[in-house]
Parts: sequence; C-alpha cells; structure tokens
Amino acid sequence: MGVYAITGGATGIGAELKSQLEQAGHRVISVDIKEGDVVADLSTADGRQRAVDGVRELAADGLDGFIPCAGLPPVARPLSLIAQVNYFAVIATVEGLRDLVAKKNGSILFVSSNSAPMVPADDPFVQGCLGGDETATCAALEERDGHTAYAGSKRAVTIWMRRNVVAYAADGIRLNAVAPGITMTPLTEQVLQDEEMGEVIRAFGDSVPLGGTAQPRQIANVMRFLLSEDADFVCGSVFFVDGGSDAMLRAEDF
Repeated sequence: MGVYAITGGATGIGAELKSQLEQAGHRVISVDIKEGDVVADLSTADGRQRAVDGVRELAADGLDGFIPCAGLPPVARPLSLIAQVNYFAVIATVEGLRDLVAKKNGSILFVSSNSAPMVPADDPFVQGCLGGDETATCAALEERDGHTAYAGSKRAVTIWMRRNVVAYAADGIRLNAVAPGITMTPLTEQVLQDEEMGEVIRAFGDSVPLGGTAQPRQIANVMRFLLSEDADFVCGSVFFVDGGSDAMLRAEDF
C-alpha cells in the first residue's frame, strides 16, 4: 500500500479523497490549518515550511503521491489570501516535497477548476503568479475581484503544472490536474451565501448539462484513479469533472 500526503484534508474534496485512499488501505498524511497530522497556515512562508517539514518527518521513506488540495473560494478576503493559498502555497509545497515523491516514482495531483480558462493566460495576475513575485502580485490583486483571484490562481497553477511536466517526469514523477466544476463543499456553501456571487453560481449550476452540482465523492473518484497505477501513463493532463460545463462553454477548445 502507498503513502500519500494531502493539504486541505480536513474538509470537502480533500477529506473525501483521504477517506477513499484510507479505505483502499493507503496511509494518508493530512495537512490542514485547524486539524490534521500536520497543522499549518499555508498562506504564510513559515506555514508552508512547517507543512513541508511535517510531511518530511512523517514520510522519510518517500511519498507515492502528493495532493495540494487546500484552497480558498472567490469570496475569501483579503483577495491576497486566495493567491497565497491557491497558488504560492501549492508551488512551495510541491517543490518542497518533490524529492520525496521522486523516491517512489510517485504522482503529484493538482486541483485546478473548470473556471480556470475564464481568465486569460496573459492576464497580469496570472503572469505575476508565474513570475514568482508573491508580494507584488498579491498587492496588485487587491485592485481586482474575487473571480479573477480564484480562477486566475487556478489558471496559473495549471500552467505551472504543464510547464513542469518534462522536468518532473525526468525524476519519475507524473504531474496531472483535476478541474472540478461546482462541488458541494463548505467552501462552495460560503459562495452560495454571498449576496453577489450566490445567485450567479446557482444559475450556472442549473445550466450544467448533467444537471446540478457535484458531490465530493465524484471528484475524489477521478482523483483516486489519477493517483493509481491504472493511470501510470497519464501525465500532463487536466481532467474536467464538471458535468459537461467546460465542453458547453468551450466546445472548440480542448
């Protein structure tokens, strides 16, 4: 059986994936801000290092997989927190644990979003994330909006993943991403309660070809496959698990 580490493992999709992996007999190291095997605030550099150090202590022999699943919704404030957790913490923990995953020729699975393509790759926020200047990027983000912060952070993470596929594959590591649509998690409930975004999200959910919103298990099912040996030749892929909404909106793009 394998050893996996996951951030954001206490609630939502992360908790469901953790449960599924454990039910399959794997060991899962959970990192979260309030509870878990490692408790760390990923919005800070110190917290990210605490997360990396904690996982390294608990998995010295290597990881079969790492899933940076922790994230904040578009209604989180200040907006800089979204960038800090959804992008900069993801990259810091991935790079910090790269050698542990390489020890077992494992897999790193990113969590993107079906909203990621809604922010252009050349958007200044996306490019700021990819450029690595966290302070300047977060400062400039405060002049934008929650949708740009969330979707843009997911766009940047996905581009980073694709750019690094070759380098990580040389270490025996597969990089992939899952791109969920609206999924009923505590974070989504925060968005639904928001005066500005709640109605928009409900209306979009009603338009999904398969109808409604996803449950965490439906996302975790695909994630578990991507982490498994059955997906050992899947590398650099982005799996949309959104009931067909990406295809509905971008029928000519793939």
